[in-house]
Order: sequence, then C-alpha cells, then structure tokens
Amino acid sequence: MPTGPEDVRETTKLQPARVWREAREIIWRYRRRVVFGLVVMVIGRLAGLVPPASSKYLIDDVVGQGRTDLLVPLALVVAAATLIQGASSFSLSRILGVTAQRAITEMRKTVQAHVARLPVGYFDSTRSGVLISRVMTDAEGIRNLVGTGLVQLTGGVVTSVACFAILLYLNWQLTVFTMAVLLAFGGAMAFAFRRLRPLFRERGRINAEVTGRLGESFAGVRIVKAYTAERKEDLVFARGAHRLLRNVARSVLGVSAVTSFSSVIVGSISVVMIVIGGRAILGGSMTLGDFVMYVFLTGMMAGPLVQMASIGTQITEAFAGLDRIRELRSMSTETDGDEGKEPLRGTEGGIAFENVSFSYDDAVPVLRGVSLEAPPGSTTALVGSSGSGKSTLASLVLSFNAPDSGRILVDGRDLARLRLADYRRHVGVVLQDNFLFDDTIEHNIRYGHTRATRDDVMRAARLAHCHEFITAFPDGYDTVIGERGIRVSGGQRQRLAIARAILADPRILVLDEATSSLDSESEAQIQEGLRALRRGRTTFVIAHRLSTIRSADQILVIEEGRIVERGTHDELMAADGRYRELHDRQYRIEMNRFVNPGEELLPGSGADGEPV
Repeated sequence: MPTGPEDVRETTKLQPARVWREAREIIWRYRRRVVFGLVVMVIGRLAGLVPPASSKYLIDDVVGQGRTDLLVPLALVVAAATLIQGASSFSLSRILGVTAQRAITEMRKTVQAHVARLPVGYFDSTRSGVLISRVMTDAEGIRNLVGTGLVQLTGGVVTSVACFAILLYLNWQLTVFTMAVLLAFGGAMAFAFRRLRPLFRERGRINAEVTGRLGESFAGVRIVKAYTAERKEDLVFARGAHRLLRNVARSVLGVSAVTSFSSVIVGSISVVMIVIGGRAILGGSMTLGDFVMYVFLTGMMAGPLVQMASIGTQITEAFAGLDRIRELRSMSTETDGDEGKEPLRGTEGGIAFENVSFSYDDAVPVLRGVSLEAPPGSTTALVGSSGSGKSTLASLVLSFNAPDSGRILVDGRDLARLRLADYRRHVGVVLQDNFLFDDTIEHNIRYGHTRATRDDVMRAARLAHCHEFITAFPDGYDTVIGERGIRVSGGQRQRLAIARAILADPRILVLDEATSSLDSESEAQIQEGLRALRRGRTTFVIAHRLSTIRSADQILVIEEGRIVERGTHDELMAADGRYRELHDRQYRIEMNRFVNPGEELLPGSGADGEPV
C-alpha cells in the first residue's frame, strides 16, 4: 500500500542534490525573465553606489575646497541615480512578481495532476489536508527562486563585491579587518541555515496534519455535535496548534539569533572603523571625504549581507517545500507506463477473473484464488457477509486496485496490458458512499458526460426517479446542493448518483449498495430504472437486500475471500447452502419488521447479529 507523506518523510533521507537540481530546472524554465531581472537589478545596484560616492566630492571638493560649481551637477547625478533605482525596483517587482505567481500556478497544476493520478490506496492512507498543503502551500516557496528572492540574493552579492573592491582601493588594511568580521558572520549564517532547514521542513508537515484534522472536524461537524465531542476536537486542535507553536518558536529563536548576531557584527565593524579609520585620517592616508564614503560603502556592503541572511532563510524554506513536493512526485501513478500499453477504443464489456488474489496487507489476504466470468450484458450479483471481499472485488473491476496474482480479462485481453484511462471511459459506478460536489444538480449529473444537454440530463433523471424532487426545488436543476450534497437527503443523493451513471452510458457498471439509502417505496421506484440501466451492460451488483438481485444472471456467494457458491437465485435456493441461509435469515428479519414494526434490528444484521 502506498505510504502517506508522513511515512515518506520517515523513510526517505533528505537529498539536497536532487532538490537543487529541481530548483535549477525551475529557474531555467523562466531563465529569460530571471536574466532580465538580474540585468535590471545590476543597473539599480550600480546606481545605488552613486549617492555614497558623491559624498566624497561633496565633503572634499565642494565643502573643503569651496567648489560650488560642482554642487548642482552632483545633485543632478544623485537625482538621476535615485530615479534609476526607483524604476529598477518597480520593474523587478512587476516582472518577477508576475513570473513568480505564474511559476507557483504551474507547480500547483503539476502537483495536483500527479496527486490525482496516484493509486486509490494512497488516498485511503493520507489525509486530504496533507495533500492540500502539498499542492497549495509548498509551491509558494517558488516565489523565492524565480521571483525577487533569488535576484535580491544575487544583487546582494553584486553590491557587496562592488563595494568591497572600492573599499580595498580606499584602505586595504581597514577592509581586511572588516572582511574578517564579515566572514565570521558568513560562517555563522551557513551554520544557521543548516539548523533552520529541518525546522521549516517539519513545520510544513505539522501544518498539513493540523489542517487535515481541522478539515475533518468541520466536514464531520454533525457527528461532532451529536456526540458532544466539541471539547475533544478542541483538545486535538490545541495539541496540533501547540506543536506548530513549538516549531515556530524554535524557528523564531534561530532567526532572532541570526538578527542579533547581525547587530553584533555591525557594531564590531563600527569599532574597527573608528580605531583604524580614525588613525588613517590623523595620519593623512585618508581624507574626511574618503572616510565618510568608506562608512557609506561599508553599510552598503554589510546591509545586503544581512538581507541575504533573511533571503537565505526564505530560500531554505522554499527548498524544504520543494523537497516535500519531490517526495510526492517521485511516487508512481496509476498511469505510469500507459504509453507502452495497448489502447482500448471500444469494448463489449466481457469481464473474467482468472485465479485472482489480492490483499491490502501482505499478512491478511482479502481475495483468494477468485475465478469468474461475466459475459457482455450480463448481471453478476455479489453477496456474502460484511468483510467477505465483495467491495474489494468490485474495486478490482473498477481497477482501483490491481491483483497481487492472477489476471483480470476484458473481452479476453489482460487488463494490466490495457491503458487505464481507456478502460475507465467504459466504466460507470454507483458506490455505497455517494459523493456529490458543491455544485448544481445538473452539473453533478453531467459529471461523467460533460457534453450532455439539459434534455439528456432530464432524461437520465427521470429514469433514476429524481426528476420529481428536482423540479420541486425553486431553482430546479440549477439548485446548488452543498458540500457532499448535504442539502438533499440520503436517498436523493443516491438517486442523483444513479442518474449520473445512467448519463455516462458505460459498458461496464458497478452498483455497490446502490439502493442502500432508499426506503421501500423509493427502492421499488428505482428498481425499474436500474433494470433499464443494466440492460445491455455488464453489471456487478453488491446488495444487502437479496430481494433486489433475484433477476441477476448469476449470483456469487463470497466468504472469506473465496467464491463458495454460484448460480441463479432459483439454483442457489434449491442448493440449500449459504445463500439459502442468508436469504431465509433476511426474510425472517423483514417479516419481523412487518409484524413488529417497533422492534428494529441493526441495519444489515441478521437475527443473531451477523452482518449480511
């Protein structure tokens, strides 16, 4: 079974080389805009050197020598440099900001498309909140790679190098001492980044877990309220929020240490300049203008280095997000290798199992050596105790899972050698837990056939006996039914799901407890529609109510993952075996409910409590 992101984190070591390779690929994809941003940034940073350089001429020439003729030209040069800086800053934000958002959008689309094609088992073992965090939050860090972050980091390097060259020219002894202090700062930054990256990586995981549980509690708010479990959910969320708080506190501690150390570095540089620079001025090797210019340039060199620490932290966080995305994208999807498989343009719908075995856990087999044949257009009913393997067999028909051994044949062709997407275009399903989207009734019915007309939708709705209650709504087919169809009843949701399957017009149909949410009157109405739906289609039916499968071409009785009986209803009744036992037990339950309507047994249970 595929593991969730948390499991991957435990078993997969961090691989910075792979993450950096992916970062390079992203940067290369947007290289033209990044290069343009770098050029604009260099122009802006060079223009930023003009004001501090002009201070030397202002102090030494204009003030010291009284050359007032230089005052206006100096002011114009500084004004021009300031305008260039402003224009370059705006261009960077405009061009690289949009580029970053485009990159984030493309990454989200890529990750979503990959996640949507992961096996169903992965979703069974992973919270939706974790996946949403991977798609939406982790991609945000890209802004620091193709946006202003990386360019500002490069700009800091350019500014620092340029300032360093000028500082060497002005006073190499003072510059050597200054650089020694800054190198110590750089070493501390490298150490801090190594410490902070795991914290940012863990923060993303904790945030995803907290978000996932919060989403579950909101989605299941009726259960929470019914069992007065608000306090329990408060505690669960509080524990998660405090785990996140502890992580953030440690991160803030690290960032604060970096900031404080930066202040110490700035103070140390000031001490060095006062001692060595003061002596240089007194000794005549530096003018006052040189010293003031040196101070400004030192600030311009140290400032970007401090800024680089902050940007480096952001890029570290971006790498942590990319690393989590890389883990996710490294997982195999259902469609891997489909290009080399045989296409399936059409099918008659014949399904056969040849000695198929399957297990979710290697130690607990669910299906054991199952063989069956469902001819095109036939109806195969699956009955048996709860947990016997009926739904698992149906999931294999839907190709939600692949058999551990044996083969599934479609019109005599091995399903494992067919393109999965081609096969599923011919499959329709009505599951026990019917999922409807927070959209209109029409769009929910059209979900499997988006090109259908309103008349097609209404025809399917009539066949599924939904047209009557749909038209009773003020907005009719344009009624928005809420998240998971919460604004309609369970029986109505089931009929809408049946209408959706009818409209999709599949060749192979799986009905997993398709009438489980219907009362007797609704069930009687829907049976006619289901018979019309099944006509000409290969259908697999799972039903607790054995009265609904009397007309099946074959009935398979499954117990402990094996087919223990097979035949028509009459044949199995005559055999007086497990099917007859299930049938008679259910008949007694129905009679008991008819004679004593106030005495209800648990749904789906026999007289002795055994599930049917």
